[in-house]
Amino acid sequence: MTFRQAQGHPEHSEKGRRVTPSRESEMVLVTGGAGFIGSHLCDALIERGYKVICVDNFITGSRENIEHLLDDEKFELVEHDITVPFSSLIPTPSSLKCIFHLASPASPVDYSAFSIETLIVNSLGTYNVLEVAREGGAKVLLASTSEVYGDPKVSPQSEDYWGNVNPVGPRACYDEAKRFAEALTVAYHRRYGLDVVIVRIFNTFGPRMRGKDGRVVPNFIQQALSNKPLTVYGDGSQTRSFCYIDDLIDGLLKAMFSKGTTGEIINLGNPNEMTILSLAEHIKEMCKSSSEMVFLPLPEDDPLQRRPDISRAERLLGWKPKISLDEGLTRTIEWFLKGKA
Repeated sequence: MTFRQAQGHPEHSEKGRRVTPSRESEMVLVTGGAGFIGSHLCDALIERGYKVICVDNFITGSRENIEHLLDDEKFELVEHDITVPFSSLIPTPSSLKCIFHLASPASPVDYSAFSIETLIVNSLGTYNVLEVAREGGAKVLLASTSEVYGDPKVSPQSEDYWGNVNPVGPRACYDEAKRFAEALTVAYHRRYGLDVVIVRIFNTFGPRMRGKDGRVVPNFIQQALSNKPLTVYGDGSQTRSFCYIDDLIDGLLKAMFSKGTTGEIINLGNPNEMTILSLAEHIKEMCKSSSEMVFLPLPEDDPLQRRPDISRAERLLGWKPKISLDEGLTRTIEWFLKGKA
């Protein structure tokens, strides 16, 4: 592993030097590679023999997520904020096979605390990623989100649905940032013929989630394991669909490397819908917890329903989730019991 640090402009940083590739034809760049999803993706790419360059500024990512990769010769870590141009920190762009663009705060707690940063990384950061890809002809996978659908008026949500988003609400910094990132990515595809694919990620869970990142699965697990009240917002009748991390990673890889995905927008998520209250009760039972339910006001603009239509993923990628909710929760609870969060 080679570590490079470049918080400012590359030309002003002595440590902001270019990474030296070992297998140029197999190089993959992952922005946000130290995050929950990004670190699992780095693992999967390395297992498949790719040389991985992970770019992260650790605003929400964690070094612990990639610590096990630091001595792997196929892994390179570049500490950098991608809102600052970074093409000089990597090998010649033509050496990159593809770019997975995952960099962004993604939980309500994070994008509320870093609202401006979230907007900038999904706009200017996405622009910098697309410019690197355009220079060398790399394929780009943009990790978008089901949040682009807002509080949907149709269910399940298909990729053709335009959404119902409050452009100035408390969630807009994330929702609208991702919608802009999608628009910019499609514009590069149309003007320059850039090879791109957009993946809209629905609720995903698994090991390496931060215990205090505000998402419902780690919240409930932490509370249940400590026998603290399970905080349910609203009456708990709002629905979500939960996909285990291994299934999502499989979908991301297929979206990037399958033929016929250029210019496509693809939902990835588990279509099995359930209420938040039933999830809380299920996790409480699995954790053998004595926790009580506490009901709090529903946050502003919190979606009342979320369920993906994955027919396009099934058709184009031959993909659908394989890991059951119980199996995924069992693995995640075991990880929390080890005190990793």
